[in-house]
Amino acid sequence: MAKILVYNQDTNRMETYYRGENESMPYNTNGTLKVREFRGSSKSNILWTDKRTMQAWNSQRYIYGAPIYVGFAFKRPYEGGHGNQSHD
Repeated sequence: MAKILVYNQDTNRMETYYRGENESMPYNTNGTLKVREFRGSSKSNILWTDKRTMQAWNSQRYIYGAPIYVGFAFKRPYEGGHGNQSHD
């Protein structure tokens, strides 16, 4: 079970959700992004995002019309995410 923190820009508040690996992420439409996909290979049980990001995912998924591989976009640096990228 993952604890998911979502910043809701509409209310200016953090929302907390508890979801299983096979459940959809909060604010996700038609089950196109499961918690396990969002988590990737991260070992953390606390995940975070914001409402606009989920709405953008919904829009892009609809336009693309097929599953979108998430990869390691949400991995923390100490878990191997964003390896040797330059931040300049």
